Amino acid sequence: MDISFPKSFRFGWSQAGFQSEMGTPGSEDPNTDWYVWVHDPENIASGLVSGDLPEHGPGYWGLYRMFHDNAVKMGLDIARINVEWSRIFPKPMPDPPQGNVEVKGNDVLAVHVDENDLKRLDEAANQEAVRHYREIFSDLKARGIHFILNFYHWPLPLWVHDPIRVRKGDLSGPTGWLDVKTVINFARFAAYTAWKFDDLADEYSTMNEPNVVHSNGYMWVKSGFPPSYLNFELSRRVMVNLIQAHARAYDAVKAISKKPIGIIYANSSFTPLTDKDAKAVELAEYDSRWIFFDAIIKGELMGVTRDDLKGRLDWIGVNYYSRTVVKLIGEKSYVSIPGYGYGCERNSISPDGRPCSDFGWEFYPEGLYDVIMKYWSRYHLPIYVTENGIADAADYQRPYYLVSHIYQVYRAIQEGANVKGYLHWSLTDNYEWASGFSMRFGLLQVDYSTKKQYWRPSAYVYREIAKSKAIPEELMHLNTIPPTRSLRR
Repeated sequence: MDISFPKSFRFGWSQAGFQSEMGTPGSEDPNTDWYVWVHDPENIASGLVSGDLPEHGPGYWGLYRMFHDNAVKMGLDIARINVEWSRIFPKPMPDPPQGNVEVKGNDVLAVHVDENDLKRLDEAANQEAVRHYREIFSDLKARGIHFILNFYHWPLPLWVHDPIRVRKGDLSGPTGWLDVKTVINFARFAAYTAWKFDDLADEYSTMNEPNVVHSNGYMWVKSGFPPSYLNFELSRRVMVNLIQAHARAYDAVKAISKKPIGIIYANSSFTPLTDKDAKAVELAEYDSRWIFFDAIIKGELMGVTRDDLKGRLDWIGVNYYSRTVVKLIGEKSYVSIPGYGYGCERNSISPDGRPCSDFGWEFYPEGLYDVIMKYWSRYHLPIYVTENGIADAADYQRPYYLVSHIYQVYRAIQEGANVKGYLHWSLTDNYEWASGFSMRFGLLQVDYSTKKQYWRPSAYVYREIAKSKAIPEELMHLNTIPPTRSLRR
């Protein structure tokens, strides 16, 4: 018996500009913190970044029609793609008109983007980049693909953030999300982008995985994310500014468009090491998830009521790859346990007998159901699964990963959750940030020397699901944990 999804349910893919755009002549975008970061000789020498360079990537900027051709052949009907702030504004944006911004201390209470400001921004924008994005998005829409336009997927213009200076402890220069000016200018950038592309976008997302930006940048500094400056206080400041940036961008875009606006968030399914560690799950979920969402939905920011943040969300984007096993320490603290979830050795087997990916992420599909249902029960907002995938160059685990995780989405829908679509990460192999080209997440394999795209077996599995809007009975044998015997050799 087939496992059928609603007719309105969409299957598609997500991708990021920095990871996918570069790779063809003229596609380089050197004006970002991430570009400078991965080219920095000290970062490369220390092993903080791979030494692979994004300008050798899959080339979406020039080859977008080939990407879209393959997506259509695969039966995909939804995509989440972002614009790069640095392409549209490679040079500093003009200051906002006097009286358009309301700031009290470090609280950005309002950012009004009026017609005068939009025209001034239009004069300062790189119109060649605007025109090319319009070509890409128009081609996407001409193929009948539902388009979620995302405003921010990690890189910041260099005039906003100099990560090398910050890494060295110099906070006098452009400091990115540490600065409330970034909150203001991001809202203006989002408004300008919506103003230029509202006829092509079906929905908007303000940002992708803001929690990764503040945690990897200022806490988990061995992850290779800029600025790799260990400071918990600054991590918290960045988190607050990202919350404010989302809310102010939401308001600014709503003044231009009535289309739904969401946010896309990185999620782990927290599971207790033993029955005695259930409290650790509650603590971890609050720290990593509910602080952010309670602020932009309920207006509650760590014990402070802020009505200017309340109700600034129309849908939730769930990114999910694996779990985190936690143990309670005392009454109000917890630790994550290595060997499980994101804490595995690459291509190992976890203590639960589950295989782990090329990235060292444990195969744990039931965690996607857990994350969806907890969002749904707490907020009752529509949900997209906006990223889900696996680094698997051999394409051995991916067919199992696809079917088992999509089945968990089906379970959540059967339990009443309003899940509107599943977007796989990703359509093609791409540049995996500090890890470079070593991690292969694509349904399509990319030959980076020729830019040719080759269908992996999992791409055909996904095509069967996407075209039928169901998991055919013939594929249900993949709804399981992959056999691990071969991995033990």
